[in-house]
Amino acid sequence: MIDCHVHLWDPDRGFPWIKPGSEHHRVFGEGDLDRSGAGIGLAGAILVEASRGDVGETRALRRLRLRRPDLVAGYVANLHVHGSDGAGPFRALLHAWGASRPNGMRLGGTSWTDTPEAARALVPVLAEEGVALQLNLHQGALGAAAEVAARHPELKVVVDHLGNPPHLRTPEVGEWYRDIERAAGEAGVVVKISGLLTQQYGAPPQRVAHMVRHVVDTLGPDRCLIGSDWPICMPRGSRAESLAMSGLGLAHLTDDQRARLLQTTPVRVYGLDT
Repeated sequence: MIDCHVHLWDPDRGFPWIKPGSEHHRVFGEGDLDRSGAGIGLAGAILVEASRGDVGETRALRRLRLRRPDLVAGYVANLHVHGSDGAGPFRALLHAWGASRPNGMRLGGTSWTDTPEAARALVPVLAEEGVALQLNLHQGALGAAAEVAARHPELKVVVDHLGNPPHLRTPEVGEWYRDIERAAGEAGVVVKISGLLTQQYGAPPQRVAHMVRHVVDTLGPDRCLIGSDWPICMPRGSRAESLAMSGLGLAHLTDDQRARLLQTTPVRVYGLDT
């Protein structure tokens, strides 16, 4: 299994969203990541930027990928911080880094239109260069992914945390189910099954399993990824517990389908060397 969503950070180096006194306000380094995966049977992880807010984070992610390929299978950097460079310099950076370039670039915000225009202008470069676009939007993520994928058929658009759906105990979740159907209509959209331990805390396990199964059955195992969202998940449970919750709706899959979702699909979507 490849855990497709983990983070590392040191609050003294930025990350203004981490509040002093919170459980997240401490260093989470490569040693912590290594220990958190003990006994889970992982083949690696996708290291995702954590909104440090500068280009230095991209370089730090790359250095760790080069130093610890046994631990980090690939990395997703922050598209926002490269927007001011423009398309030409960004493309040149990708070329200069070659095989060690980011496997994906993440764009986040309240909604698609809330993201920086300069960062959105780099999306065509990602499509041309074969680098995945990763969306972490609090509203309309699945719809935005479908629209972007329709404009750029060659682009892989990864939606974090199932598109950040409402809690299963709220009636608003019905709209999310309809958005999943819409996203399934665009072949470039890939949905990451992650964040459940945090976002759906307290929901009945059978309802979480139904949510996950609906995603997998609608998009298929070749368009789904699984991730722990460690260490964001830590206040609610361990990395192993987070992955177990994300896997609640996978019991009906065949061995081949499960292997594709857990290993083959992340290798293809992120262009991993494994």
